[in-house]
Amino acid sequence: MLRKFKSGDWVKVKGKLTTPIMQVLKYVSKKDSILGLINYDSYLECVWYKNGERKTEVFHQNKLIKTVKTGGLFKTFFTDTKLSLTENQK
Repeated sequence: MLRKFKSGDWVKVKGKLTTPIMQVLKYVSKKDSILGLINYDSYLECVWYKNGERKTEVFHQNKLIKTVKTGGLFKTFFTDTKLSLTENQK
């Protein structure tokens, strides 16, 4: 199966409004209970923070969607910087 995400991507669970925004850590191996085969390309370990406590869980990649905005402790803040290309001459 094709991998849909990479480490560092921001995701959330499809169809649920109250799920936290999580960051993908890595793909993990999981054994199929019916066939007994090990799957290396479908299950992701994700991390999020709730009340300062780190939480992790494993999700199937088809249950997740990629988000544009970031969350958790990794928010990036941009400041307005102004550059001046003119010089004061006398």
